[in-house]
Parts: sequence; structure tokens; C-alpha cells
Amino acid sequence: MNFTHLAAFFSVAETGSVTAASERLHVSQPALTREIRELEERVGVPLFDRLPRGMQPTEAGRLLAEYAAQIFSLADAAETAIGEFAGLTRGHLGLASSRTIGVYLLPPVLDEFRRLYPGITVDLAVSNTEHVEETVLAHERQLGLIEGPYDASAFDATVIGRDELIAVAGASHPLTRKRRVSAAEVGNAELVMREPGSGTRMVIEDAYARHGYELSPKLSVGSAEAIKRMLRLGNAVAWVSRQTVADELATGVLVQLRVHDLKIERDLNMIWRKARALSPSARAFRTLADQMFEHMIV
Repeated sequence: MNFTHLAAFFSVAETGSVTAASERLHVSQPALTREIRELEERVGVPLFDRLPRGMQPTEAGRLLAEYAAQIFSLADAAETAIGEFAGLTRGHLGLASSRTIGVYLLPPVLDEFRRLYPGITVDLAVSNTEHVEETVLAHERQLGLIEGPYDASAFDATVIGRDELIAVAGASHPLTRKRRVSAAEVGNAELVMREPGSGTRMVIEDAYARHGYELSPKLSVGSAEAIKRMLRLGNAVAWVSRQTVADELATGVLVQLRVHDLKIERDLNMIWRKARALSPSARAFRTLADQMFEHMIV
């Protein structure tokens, strides 16, 4: 079996006819028919049922078509990867990011990366930390950006910054009028937290556990924006990244609670699968992110 035979077969399987396949491949119909016949002789089974209105793959043909799709997908990926080495003029970069980083910190980095490397297409998936790790581990994304800890046995990583988690509430909440607030008061208030699997939630739970403080969230929400809207109503409190509420703190819509007995900070990490060689575009993005995050996060 060779690529010429396989390409002829796969084109007929996709188009459903020798005529359409020959036009796609720019070869004559007799030549294409000969390629398919030679392939059938080589594998020892018929690959198509010849019908009045076209060519329909047999069961063996459908099986081979599935493998052919994977083979040509890998061939395209190999060509793309090799092309990247010609100066990052083309290629694809798959990224995954936790929501805090992806929504509030990554946009200017992505904008600058596209300016520097216009030939590289970038695909960013934003979800929680747990899912980011899963996609990087499954080779679906080259780089992941997460808050807090990661599995060091599965990933290599670099710290790209530090982030502070602060307790906040709406301007009318009673706790905003207190000069000092304890972590226990925040933990037992109408506390809203991110969903299980979120890096933010894991860091908060770990901080409370290490200090022996009680934590009783009343509601879990998978969106920082939704949490901020709830806080504005004046009934709830939340531990959130300072990055996510900078505008609201500046305008006074939300107020930082003066928690005196707990300070929560975390690393912002870029991760990639251990022992995996990063593509040129991934290495370029890692370098750029290191440089820009250093100036963005204060």
C-alpha cells in the first residue's frame, strides 16, 4: 500500500464517484480506476460496490477509510510542524487556559503574539484548571495556563506570575463596614465560590484547611462574571482573584474586605506534558508570555 493508492481510494470514498475524485486529484478517470484496482488486489478484498449512481465503500472500504483519514491527518500535521521550522511563517498553536488567566490576562498576550507571528493560527480553549490539565495530557493542547498547583509527575512547568486572592463584597454588604474581618467570618457568610475543579477554589480550600478555618460555601458558580453580578446585589461575599475585580474595586462597586488573619496567594503556571518537545510556536509563545506577564501582574 502506498500513498498514491491510498489517496485515490480516499478521494473516491469521500466524493462517492470516480469522476468527482479524478477532478479533485487532477488525474484521469482510467488512471484513478487503475489505482483502486491495484489497491484492491494488494489488500485482497473489494473496497467498493460499483453502483449505477456511484461508488459505495464496502465494509472493508469503510474500515480502510477510517485509517486513511487518520493517516492523512497525521501527514498534514507533520507538514505543518516542519513548516514551523522555516521561521514561524505558518503553523498552529493550541492553548488551554483557566478562566481567570484566559479572560483577564491572556488577551493582550494573544494580541501581541498575532502581531509578531501573523502566519500562526492560535486556538484557545478556556475552562477550569482540571480540564486544562486533561486536554494538555491528552495532547489536545500544547500549552496550558493555570492557577495554583499541578501534577509535577505529568507536567513540566514555568511560573509566569503570582496572583492574590482577596475577599470582596458589594458596597452595601455589612462586612464592608467592619475595620477587621476574620477568615472564619468570610467562610461562614453567604459565600459564593467557583465550581469544583477550579484552580481558584482549590487554592482557597487548601488555604482554609492549612489554617484550620471553617469554610462553608453556599453556592458554586462556574463564572467569575456571574459571581461579580451576585456580589453587586449586596448579599454575598467571595474570594476572587484581584485581577478579576480591578475595575469594580476602582469604581467602588465592589469592596475588598479587611481580612486580618489570612492572606492567599498563588502561582500562575504555564504547563506542558512532561518529556514532550514543544513546537517552535509554543516556545515562542512561552517566551512572550513570560515577558508580558512580568509587567502585567503587580
